[in-house]
Amino acid sequence: MNSIDYLKELVAFPSVSATSNVEVTDHIEQHLMRLGFETERVDYEDKNGVLKSNVIAQRGSGSGGFAYFAHSDVVPADDWNHSDAGPWEPVITNDRLYARGSCDMKGSLACMLAAAEEHASRDLVHPLYITVTADEEVGYVGALEVAKRSRLFQEMVDGNANGVIGEPTELQVVYAHKGSLAIKATSRGLAAHSSQAHGVNANLKMIPFLAEMKAIHDDVTGNPEWENTEFDPPGISWNIGVNDHTHAINITPPQSVCTVYFRPMPGIEPEPLINRARAAAEANGLEFEVMFRGEPLYVPPGSDFVREVLQIADQSEAYSVCYGTDASAFTTLKNLVVFGPGSIEQAHMADEFILLQQLEKGVEAYGRLIRKWCL
Repeated sequence: MNSIDYLKELVAFPSVSATSNVEVTDHIEQHLMRLGFETERVDYEDKNGVLKSNVIAQRGSGSGGFAYFAHSDVVPADDWNHSDAGPWEPVITNDRLYARGSCDMKGSLACMLAAAEEHASRDLVHPLYITVTADEEVGYVGALEVAKRSRLFQEMVDGNANGVIGEPTELQVVYAHKGSLAIKATSRGLAAHSSQAHGVNANLKMIPFLAEMKAIHDDVTGNPEWENTEFDPPGISWNIGVNDHTHAINITPPQSVCTVYFRPMPGIEPEPLINRARAAAEANGLEFEVMFRGEPLYVPPGSDFVREVLQIADQSEAYSVCYGTDASAFTTLKNLVVFGPGSIEQAHMADEFILLQQLEKGVEAYGRLIRKWCL
């Protein structure tokens, strides 16, 4: 099978993060076993009780080698807008394959499977690992489970494998990306008709907390202490959201929720901001939680590893990006870059596609990495 064959199969599975990805994981695992891989499954239930599955595969033994990472979940397709096909019905038009997940990131996985198939008859002197996670789009949940529980992942770390996150970079080498951190504060009140005196408006306790969140926003915006000029934009993006979830204007809101999502960067410790927000919540009698946390990725751009990937990719410069990937969960791997086919500008779009030329180049690039690190 070639990369287009693999991709057409993969995008036909509607593996939106809110649903189970077990069916597509089973399908991927069957291909991996057909190609001679030993497989390991790391399953879990998400916070809504939905069964999720990660598959980790290995062919070959020893230390070092090539560790490739992808995710099987995709964002919702409610806004899909392509006249020739639905989101789960791949169509090729003008050298583009359209479907939800074609770019982010089943196209990359299809390239890796095709490259592995091209080398399936070759003996490996160093191992080749392929890991496919769940729930990347909603906080790297599957990757965190893999990092915590997978025997094969620990083998990658112990053997100092060369890691590649296959997210779309147009096959440019990415040495760093921002982390992700989300906090939530909740105020409790009592719902009642607004004409009555016994209701408790939860927003009243939330207002001073919001003022402090605005103060933090102003303190960090444009402050060099909270910036890293290796990124564009260089700041942490302190993004404030608020909602009282009350649907009628004549009811005193029984709850009020504030979320803050920001992007910590290498060399910048986020704990002072978390502690400041927590203290403000406690001072105003609010519930407070850190919803999720993903670490930033940083491998020195002048390191031997990054220079080697650049040489293999026939490039002269590595880049940083502001979005996050599963690399946030895999930072115990010393050698790790983001490198994959497709453009991030197409990810999550209502007419998501990947160029067929990018699929072709992706197979070639991953094949070169296999030959360099495994043969």
